[in-house]
Amino acid sequence: MDRVRSVLALCAATVLAVPGITALSSAARAADADLARNGGFEAGLDGWTCTAGSVVNSPVRSGGSALKATPAGSDNARCAQTVTIKPDSQYTLAGYVRGDYAYLGASGTGTTDVSTWTQSAPDWQRLTTTFRTGASTSKVTIYTHGWYGTGAYHADDISLVGPGVDAGQPPAAPTTPTVGTVTSTSVALSWPSVPGATGYAIHRNGTKIQSANGTSATVTGLSPSTAYSFQITAVNEAGESAKSPAVTATTTSGPGGGDPADLPAHALIGYLHASFANGSGYTRMADVPGSWDVINLAFGEPTSTTSGDIRFSLCPATECPNVESAAEFKAAIKAKQAAGKKVLISIGGQNGQVQLTTTAARDTFVSSVSKIIDEYGLDGLDIDFEGHSLSLNADDTDFKNPKTPVIVNLISAVKTLKAKYGADFVLTMAPETFFVQLGYQYYGTGKWGGQDPRAGAYLPVIHALRDDLTLLHVQDYNSGPIMGLDNQYHSMGGADFHIAMTDMLLTGFPVAGDTNNVFPPLRPDQIAIGMPATPNAGNGHVPSSETNKALDCLTKKTNCGSYTTHGTWPALRGLMTWSINWDRFGGWEFSKNFDNYFG
Repeated sequence: MDRVRSVLALCAATVLAVPGITALSSAARAADADLARNGGFEAGLDGWTCTAGSVVNSPVRSGGSALKATPAGSDNARCAQTVTIKPDSQYTLAGYVRGDYAYLGASGTGTTDVSTWTQSAPDWQRLTTTFRTGASTSKVTIYTHGWYGTGAYHADDISLVGPGVDAGQPPAAPTTPTVGTVTSTSVALSWPSVPGATGYAIHRNGTKIQSANGTSATVTGLSPSTAYSFQITAVNEAGESAKSPAVTATTTSGPGGGDPADLPAHALIGYLHASFANGSGYTRMADVPGSWDVINLAFGEPTSTTSGDIRFSLCPATECPNVESAAEFKAAIKAKQAAGKKVLISIGGQNGQVQLTTTAARDTFVSSVSKIIDEYGLDGLDIDFEGHSLSLNADDTDFKNPKTPVIVNLISAVKTLKAKYGADFVLTMAPETFFVQLGYQYYGTGKWGGQDPRAGAYLPVIHALRDDLTLLHVQDYNSGPIMGLDNQYHSMGGADFHIAMTDMLLTGFPVAGDTNNVFPPLRPDQIAIGMPATPNAGNGHVPSSETNKALDCLTKKTNCGSYTTHGTWPALRGLMTWSINWDRFGGWEFSKNFDNYFG
């Protein structure tokens, strides 16, 4: 026995004498493991959540794949994953990066969050940092990201080494999911619960697209008239189950706010001054040329700011000597509809302040708008709320869950009208850039030091109604400079302004710079660009040559200026203008150019 002990002691001494070997307890050495999932990105982005990123095959540090992520606008291209760890334990985070301003870090450690970075790495450079978890910490988030406007970075072989946790076994695979409500852009799914699951993942056509805490979810952002395959996996701390059997669902043909087949592929939308006169002169409904595909009657106006009571009547003969009779007006509407045109009532305008502050005002709005639609046989509603009709409370910082009554009540009112008139109800909106794109910088008074609470106030309305929305045509006029996704300010007067503002709607953007609160992109067939028809019609008029440059850039990615778009959208719906009357005043230049451009 003594001889055995001396031999063991000699072996131990020999091991400790080898250079580079540190004396660690055998228990600590055995417990250490690499806890990062898919740190080499060989399984794509499995395990990672990225604001912007993809897997590439070159350059790679090892294996066959690496991460490439490109910061854009106020997004630093962060990729992260949450890892289960042990409390009060030491961990080492390491990884390899290439590019300028590449970061690696850990948050939620329970002690001091850590990060490390390199200003410039023309070739693979190893970053490493250590941290100790808090006494009650069970999860930590590891991440990598770049920096704003500095170009793409690459990452590979990310590891988190330290004591592992016995998480048991992944749950069993769920049974076949059930398809619920299907629209042109969404599919509702449900499935039985799986014992031991802490969450679920939805896979579309074999690719994981979203997570769910419960046993149901709605997949959005789909294309009309398209078949999709869905599978569900169950998840717990040990991992993800096998996929469930697949179920197939086909989206409906229209976007919900009027079938796109009812509109031409490229549509011209204009406002007709039906209830008032100005310097452009009165234009009778029967005299509106066939170029116009959607005619918005301006305006239905409130009897008081907060009543919700909306009224519409034709321009008085004392102001408009050539005004038609009500019967002639209605007959002309029917003739336009017979020719495939849509005629809507537009609510609001510059002077028509509408604030649905109470549910009573909401209900009055619904009943009074319904009377106008029914009396004139109209196809739907255009929301042109301006001024202080929409604004945010200081605590209204999440556009997906609005709290401000005027916003909540408007959403409810429009959904009620949609339910009443059905799938053919046409819904359009004409917000100012202030109410939409300015939300990229400022959203809610809590985010902008108590200044104007209208910045981005349309975003909750657009988002809540995106499945019902036929067209969004933001007024790219009467606007101050607005920051685009390139973090540069763009001003009216040229193609770049229209390109930058439209690219934001088609790409999506974080509101108030919050990358956890991203406004999703709208479909190109839902988007028309709003422009003044003539210099008299509003600030921001551009000549036809600039209009065509904007269309070229957005639909073909040619003839672009200083702004680089994030895609090409040949299905962009078209143009909106203020107004049909002003276009007539200008010799129909705007509509003639539209017709010539789209053939």
